[in-house]
Amino acid sequence: MNSAQSKSTPVLYLLPVPLSDTDPACVMPARNIEVARSVKYFIVENVRSARRFLKRCDRDIDIDSLQFTVLDEHTPEQAVAGMLAPMAEGHDMAVVSEAGCPAVADPGALAVEQAHRSGYRVVPLIGPSSILLSLMASGFNGQTFAFAGYLPYANDDRVKALKEMERRIRRERQTQIFIETPYRNNKLVSELARRLSPELRLCVASDVTGPRESVRTMSLRDWSRATYDYDKTPAIFLLYV
Repeated sequence: MNSAQSKSTPVLYLLPVPLSDTDPACVMPARNIEVARSVKYFIVENVRSARRFLKRCDRDIDIDSLQFTVLDEHTPEQAVAGMLAPMAEGHDMAVVSEAGCPAVADPGALAVEQAHRSGYRVVPLIGPSSILLSLMASGFNGQTFAFAGYLPYANDDRVKALKEMERRIRRERQTQIFIETPYRNNKLVSELARRLSPELRLCVASDVTGPRESVRTMSLRDWSRATYDYDKTPAIFLLYV
């Protein structure tokens, strides 16, 4: 906390959400549940899923008494400052992503930036991150890594991005992490095995923390001969040598 802040300064909590239909108590500490119970103003990526998440935290939460403001990929940046109006009146707020940790590969980062600009406290809470959990389970380099988000869709740009990843893996020993639209997961695995060197290793971590959780690391040569089905299942992909 800097000298301009005090315990009475409003707090913007970054409240993680389970990555799957897991009981929140299984993947989040009790403090998160307490915050979910106490905060009345939320900045969310999706109102419906946020309401469902809060009800799963505590059935006794009066959802209708809460205020939700949507911050998603379509929200203009100039609208974000107004979302923090309750904090100007002394109220704490919480940012809730669609899944996982808010503000990481998530539009909630804009709210966090604005909170810092306004001198409010920002408090990140412990919760599941598919990026870190998959990295932990991959067996790859956790000392230096990069998360690239979604690969480019256009073929030429996509090939260029993949080749750049391979270059970084070989020259910098940097683990490369990325995601894909779930219905294209199987196609992506096949594409990686076809376009990149067969000795590179690929880890596919799917349904992390969920009932069908699977973490599998093999060479791309082995993936080209493997049987798998990640269709429509949330997954994260990691490449390393």
